[in-house]
Amino acid sequence: MNFIKIAFVVLIAGTALQASAQKKNAPKSKAITKFKAPKLQTFLGSYKDSAGISVVDATNLIATSLKIVDNKKNEYLISSYQFLYKKVGVTEDEKTEKTSPVTTISSARFIISPLPAIWVNTIQQQVKPGEELFFFDVIAKDALGRVMLAPNLKLTIF
Repeated sequence: MNFIKIAFVVLIAGTALQASAQKKNAPKSKAITKFKAPKLQTFLGSYKDSAGISVVDATNLIATSLKIVDNKKNEYLISSYQFLYKKVGVTEDEKTEKTSPVTTISSARFIISPLPAIWVNTIQQQVKPGEELFFFDVIAKDALGRVMLAPNLKLTIF
């Protein structure tokens, strides 16, 4: 019985030594260079920030590409963005037959610009005053692959 205990202790000790002998030194980490992200702007056509646009402008602009540029006019790739279309409609109370205004939203995340054809066609056919086109969570990449957050763009239809 003692022999089994001694053999077990030797086996455990040998395994521990073997495991520690196989450890490799971790590679030294590369120095992290600090990066100051440039001030970015988000454009759809010539519009940036929050702007009011006409129905005609909205139907034309929705089919154009979103652009991200810095103050030196360098253009950035779009990695992804979210788009929200806030629609205005009416609802009718079945009992009183009175109508009242309501808003609904359609929203999705995209990795291509301009928006897919189904979105463009729907908005072009339905857009009316009081609605909003909102581009948010815009992620841009520079030529070196560094990821940056670009400002939101909100267009209100008048």
